[in-house]
Amino acid sequence: MAGETIITVVGNLTDDPELRFTPSGAAVANFTVASTPRTFNRQTNEWEDGEAMFLRCSIWRQAAENVAESLQRGMRVVVQGRLKARSYETREGEKRTVFELEVEEVGPSLKFATAKVTRASRQGGGGGYSGGGQGGSQGGSSQGGDDPWASPAPSGGAGGSGGGYGGGGGGGQSRPAPAAGNDPWAAPGVQDEPPF
Repeated sequence: MAGETIITVVGNLTDDPELRFTPSGAAVANFTVASTPRTFNRQTNEWEDGEAMFLRCSIWRQAAENVAESLQRGMRVVVQGRLKARSYETREGEKRTVFELEVEEVGPSLKFATAKVTRASRQGGGGGYSGGGQGGSQGGSSQGGDDPWASPAPSGGAGGSGGGYGGGGGGGQSRPAPAAGNDPWAAPGVQDEPPF
């Protein structure tokens, strides 16, 4: 939506993500990221920590389950999402406002660590990037057999697999696979690399 405040925060998880399920079965993971600015003091020749900012975050559905399985307390993470203000009244009648992050993307920071990514199996066909145009394959074999991110084609041949960024996916209507002769992207391309 236009006008939303999208931010990226880098920090450490203050605790393991808490995974819960709504009455309708949707997964939600809540976690807090502590982000501490560091500045270099030229007079003392040392790094100094600023005041830490604690930001409460929530992520939904399959991504919530992935977060709960992958991340744990103390991990340095990169989180991107929509900053939301929520106002409420305490039991004592005081009005309070808190800022929370509705997370779109989250992952471990690789600045001081390494990670091995494992593609999670998709359930249902929720949103998210599904890896491009492979969703409309109707039976037969698809190209890119050595693609580690590729998922096997559905056996019935008619179901789509989620379709593109933010796609609703799944509804049984998939685009027919283009004939190999009509697809300019199916043929091997010219050498893209520069000669040096």
